[in-house]
Amino acid sequence: MALGPRLDLRQSQSLVMTPQLQQAIKLLALSNLEIETFIGDALESNPLLEAGEVQREDGSESDQIAPAEPSSDSGEGDSALDIDSSALDRDRDTGDGEWGSAGGGGPQGDLPDFENQSGAETTLADHLLEQVGAAAGDIREEFLARHLIGLLDEAGYLTSGLRETAADLGVLPAELERALAVVQTLDPTGVGARTLSECLALQAQEADRYDPCMARLIDNLELVARGEFTRLKRMCQVDDEDFAEMLSELRGYDPKPGLQFGGAAEAAIVPDILLNPADDGGWDIRINQATLPRLVVNREYYVEMKSGCTDKASRAWLGEKLADANWLIKALDQRQKTILKTAAEIVKKQDGFFRRGVSELRPLTLREVAEEIEMHESTVSRVTSNKYLHCDRGTFELKYFFTSGVGRMGEGADGEGASSESVKARIKALTDEEDPKKILSDDKLVDLLKAEGFDLARRTVAKYREAMGIGSSVQRRRQKKLQGL
Repeated sequence: MALGPRLDLRQSQSLVMTPQLQQAIKLLALSNLEIETFIGDALESNPLLEAGEVQREDGSESDQIAPAEPSSDSGEGDSALDIDSSALDRDRDTGDGEWGSAGGGGPQGDLPDFENQSGAETTLADHLLEQVGAAAGDIREEFLARHLIGLLDEAGYLTSGLRETAADLGVLPAELERALAVVQTLDPTGVGARTLSECLALQAQEADRYDPCMARLIDNLELVARGEFTRLKRMCQVDDEDFAEMLSELRGYDPKPGLQFGGAAEAAIVPDILLNPADDGGWDIRINQATLPRLVVNREYYVEMKSGCTDKASRAWLGEKLADANWLIKALDQRQKTILKTAAEIVKKQDGFFRRGVSELRPLTLREVAEEIEMHESTVSRVTSNKYLHCDRGTFELKYFFTSGVGRMGEGADGEGASSESVKARIKALTDEEDPKKILSDDKLVDLLKAEGFDLARRTVAKYREAMGIGSSVQRRRQKKLQGL
């Protein structure tokens, strides 16, 4: 066999991510507020673009979901902004360009660096959301805690009533109280309080100073404000030196712990998707146009500028700006269609939650939604990141509706399974209600859960129990024995 250099021609296929498609994918991952900033920059840099009127109730940017089946028809060209999609994978048109052409070009350069803008300063909500996952006992409790964090004011106080909020979410007030207790363990200490006294008490407990004397002092802040120190010393049963130390300690606490974080005004969540009941019993889903101006190309200005372009460089520049404008309008339209299609499928799958509350959350994965709407799983992940849906029960991140699940069995099983948080809640209820003299073993918990239709292995029950911080049967027996003394 002869050895030597030679030339061979080979054919192969590979996925090429053009700059335009890469930027379209990045647009898909941005929230409406980030898109608004991006559009503002585009309006400044492209003289052919202008903001059109926002579509109202009769606009086309909506989707109707019937009680049983969502209406997914979005008209011609409703292809997803998927990695496998070629809808935006075109070469830039740098010629004169005819009016109304698709113009597959995209804006030059990368998207604006939102992370380095001043608005990226860590807010109180951001700081708390980073901690809540590790503090919550299960996904259900984390869901409720995240919702409560969204209700805190800029000082870190919860101003909404728990009973009203629990009714909106379809959960028991006691369950929401436990979620609030989780929020109150987060840093900075004192957040999640409903009154000034509760805020200071939380900080005293953190400092290991919340003894009966300090509790009486904090319970009578109105006397502190009026300077009735003699009466307070008598109520707290302390001498002058101890009282002075207590007062100094009290004044060292922060009455508004949330204000130590910047960007308080930006902590409020602006929903990207609006969900309302439809007249036919289904759901009406719309993009929140209040934060998303509609772009159009100024045709008259384009024609005027084109007539003045006498040299090749000017015509090329104008053609590039037209291609940029057409590309951005098309990319934003595709983005909205993709978000609506994904949100419609989520609402369809989690219909029980929107009608009856958290107890009806079912297990759902990104892959399940991706297969239903015929998109790539990574596309669904981008769509659901930093996107919020507002409904009658509140405002929720789309990611919240994805939960793991376990198998169901028995006559009532429908093949869908049960969400893991509902199973954990049932384990917690069983251990809370167990007889101190007859502590339930993991094997017994498996039997009780199977009787209720939950098909779990013993090691799964043990894993869920440990994840919620529930001790073994031996540990619970000792704990309940001490509590009974």
